[in-house]
Amino acid sequence: MKFLRSLLPSILVLGASVVQAASSWNFDEAIISVASKGSAGGGLKDKLSDHAPLTKAVEIGAQDTLKIILTATENGKAKQPHQAFLLLRDQDTGLEMTFPFTMKETGKGKVDFQQKDLPIQLLKSSQPLRATLLLGSFGTAQAFSNHVFNLDVKLDQNVPLPKYEKPLRYGKLAEIHHIFKADPTSPPMVISLFFVLAVLATVPVLFGTWAYLGANINHLSKATAAAPISHGLFFSSIICMEGVFFLYYSKWTLFKMLPVAGVIGLVSFLSGSKALSEVQSRRLAGER
Repeated sequence: MKFLRSLLPSILVLGASVVQAASSWNFDEAIISVASKGSAGGGLKDKLSDHAPLTKAVEIGAQDTLKIILTATENGKAKQPHQAFLLLRDQDTGLEMTFPFTMKETGKGKVDFQQKDLPIQLLKSSQPLRATLLLGSFGTAQAFSNHVFNLDVKLDQNVPLPKYEKPLRYGKLAEIHHIFKADPTSPPMVISLFFVLAVLATVPVLFGTWAYLGANINHLSKATAAAPISHGLFFSSIICMEGVFFLYYSKWTLFKMLPVAGVIGLVSFLSGSKALSEVQSRRLAGER
C-alpha cells in the first residue's frame, strides 16, 4: 500500500504531461465555397477535412470569390488562435502567399479572396496551388498545419495578365553627378544703364532744391573749420556706402556686404550727429 501511495503522484504527473503533450490546435465545421460575381448560387460548396485534402481541385475564375468559414479548436474546445492563415504555395517554384483569417473570440473565423488578389507569379503557375491551413497560438499546444485542398486558377483568356513590376530594393546605386546652376549674375547692361541714368538725373533736381531752400555754399569753409573730422567722416561714409552697394550689385554676396555696411553705417551715425550739432550751433547763432 505504501508503495502504491508513493507511486500515485508520479503516475498523475506523467498523465498530466501526456495530456499536455497531446493538446493541439485543429478546426471544426470548415466550409469552403466559391461564388461567381452576380450569381445567386450554384457555386462550389464543400467541407474541409483536417486529415485529408479534397480529392478534386477547387477552381477559381476571374470573377469568382473563394471563402472559407471555420471554427478553430484547441483540444476540441472552440478558441481563438493567435495566428490563423491560409497558405498558397506554387508547387513548381515554391513561392508562397498567405491570407489571414478574421477571427473572433468564439473561435469562428473567415477568409475570402479573389483571383485579382493573387500575385502574377502564382497566376502563371502550371500546376494547381497547394493550399495549407495554419492555426497556432502561444503555449504548449501543437500548431495545426495540414494540406486541405488544391486551388486551380482559371484565367480569362480574353484579359491579358497584369505586367510584372520589379519591386523596389534598397542597395548601392550608380554614382550620381550633380549639375549645379551657375551663380546668379548681374542684370543685363541695358537695365543697369537705365537705372544709373535715372539716379544721375536726380542730382540736378537735388541741387536745385537746395538752392530754392536757401542753401549757402559759403558756409562750407566755416563748417569744415569748426568740425573737420565730423563733416569729413560723414561725407566719406556716404560715398563708401554707395561703393558698398555697387560692389554688392556687381560681385559681393549678402553675407560679405552686411558686415562692411554695418561698420560704415555706425561711422555715418556717429559723425553725422556731430556734424548736425555743428550745423545747429550756426543756426542758433543766426547764420543762414
